Amino acid sequence: MLVSPLQLAPHLGDPSWVIFDCRHDLGDVAKGARLYREGHLPSAHFAAVDTALSGTKNGANGRHPLPAPGVFAAFLAAHGVSVDTQVVAYDDAGGLYASRLWWMCRWIGLTKVGVLDGGWNKWTADGRPIATEIPVPRPAELRARPDPSLVWSADEVLRRLRNPASALVDARAGERYRGEVEPLDPVAGHIPGALNRFYKANLNGDLTMRPAAELRREFEALLGGRHAANVGHQCGSGITACANLFAMEYAGLGGSKLYAGSWSEWVADPSRPVAKG
Repeated sequence: MLVSPLQLAPHLGDPSWVIFDCRHDLGDVAKGARLYREGHLPSAHFAAVDTALSGTKNGANGRHPLPAPGVFAAFLAAHGVSVDTQVVAYDDAGGLYASRLWWMCRWIGLTKVGVLDGGWNKWTADGRPIATEIPVPRPAELRARPDPSLVWSADEVLRRLRNPASALVDARAGERYRGEVEPLDPVAGHIPGALNRFYKANLNGDLTMRPAAELRREFEALLGGRHAANVGHQCGSGITACANLFAMEYAGLGGSKLYAGSWSEWVADPSRPVAKG
């Protein structure tokens, strides 16, 4: 699930491997596509976070709701992904956007999917090739087989937080979790009972993933003996949460879930409780 640049390099242009560039900026939604046009990994396709990796917003389902599984499968298939394809995603932010594509692939039933360790930053720092040519897709056939048990709804979060055997992990920075600042959503704070682990705690200084054993010890300490299957992840809109979910899986703590609507969905309903501090 974690692919090194050395592992990926021999497969550039290999039709059995499909690479997706997931670079994005929450404050400048056009930036990812602009960066992709300026240069990307050879043979990489662009996966826009706000469209390919998100569904239609209705004002109550958060800033990045999940798309219909079939719609996402059709996007992948149009870019050459079948059930046998090895998918690799990358970004320039420590894997937080690439992890969203990784999780969504797993959600619709794909198993051969990974994140490029260190992403664009590590690839270019190593002096590896980049390209500006847009690859011509080789369409494939793919049918979504979504697993609804991997997703928590807001009602499920409320139910779980009353159960001491369950936990919700908030991937946002500490100051956002505590409600000291809120740059993106109309209400500051966090879901009562949620634990905080900023996704950057999973990374080395060069944005590569820290050792699995270290991550496992830290997540186990945070979760206090709770089983991974009873753990959900959230952030502002269901993107960064996937980075913590990925890190837990990488650390051998498999089975945790995604609260896809996350904080932006939660606060869309004023009857839902909010905590600060």
